[in-house]
Amino acid sequence: MICNKDTAKKTAKLLLEIEAIKLQPNQPFTWASGWLSPIYCDNRISLSHPKVRDYIRDRFVENIQKNYPDVEVIAGVATGAIAIGVLIAEALELPFIYVRPEPKKHGRQNQIEGYLEKGKKVLVIEDLISTGKSSINAVKALQNAEATILGMYAIFSYDFTTAKELFDKENIRLITLSDYPSLLIQAKESGTISDLESAVLKLWRKDPNSWKVN
Repeated sequence: MICNKDTAKKTAKLLLEIEAIKLQPNQPFTWASGWLSPIYCDNRISLSHPKVRDYIRDRFVENIQKNYPDVEVIAGVATGAIAIGVLIAEALELPFIYVRPEPKKHGRQNQIEGYLEKGKKVLVIEDLISTGKSSINAVKALQNAEATILGMYAIFSYDFTTAKELFDKENIRLITLSDYPSLLIQAKESGTISDLESAVLKLWRKDPNSWKVN
């Protein structure tokens, strides 16, 4: 679910303006999974734009204070959410940790970096939700460390049905600043995409695994 409609549209507007999100229906990108995609999202670009970075941090902080006043630790998912997670933790004056995709192969072989007491109430921060698998992997690592997971926040979600089903299955509440439907509305209103391109982008999200350029 999104924080609210105004935040979702404003976040989408900002990400489009700084080209953290690029829409190219006629010249699709290739994801690491091999999927062809008319959209590419790199929210780390927002870190290079102070006003955008501050807006994202402030919206997270406001929503967390409203919905999770009892949070005790902020956890970022490596690597994309480490920096924004630190900014949120600093604003809330809370401890910060981050979670690797898998344990290190050397040293202490940590998957969770930082100090985490058992039983602490943790909010997980992500920069982007696609299939949700890596995000849930981070949640499970924290649960294995006996943390109490309150929920997860993300800057943007592709709003895939598979991700929704996965979060529901694991009983993890996900809140995002913006999502794919909100992005398309904003892109259409701002003239970033045409009616035809909007239709192509909607079609892609229905079946991204088999989508191809016509």
